[in-house]
Amino acid sequence: MGIIEIHKESAGLHVLLQAVSMGRDWNVVITGGEIPHLGCVALGVPRPSLQDPERTSASVSVLTLTGHKEDEIARPAAHFLASRLKVPVVVSCGIHNDQIKPGAIRQFGELVQEGLNDLVAACSRG
Repeated sequence: MGIIEIHKESAGLHVLLQAVSMGRDWNVVITGGEIPHLGCVALGVPRPSLQDPERTSASVSVLTLTGHKEDEIARPAAHFLASRLKVPVVVSCGIHNDQIKPGAIRQFGELVQEGLNDLVAACSRG
């Protein structure tokens, strides 16, 4: 399927999701804010839900660079994508804004989730 890019922006904040297909699997990079960088990598692997084996869930493994908090974005993103797409997904994330306030942190999370929803739709069409 190639590469998918999704841009999301609101209230002066922006995020970029870049997804590269690797056969059936996906490698997703999430960046935003002032300085793109690598803060965390998460691997989501689909599996039957422990509560309902008819549903797909995911196990997620995370590596976070010391002092970074992108695991709070990368872990749920990898879980969401692997569960919905039903294939392994790697999510690399780096979002940085100096002096960020709690409201902006929530807004970044909402922008990322909107981008993830769009990404699932785009992958499903392909």
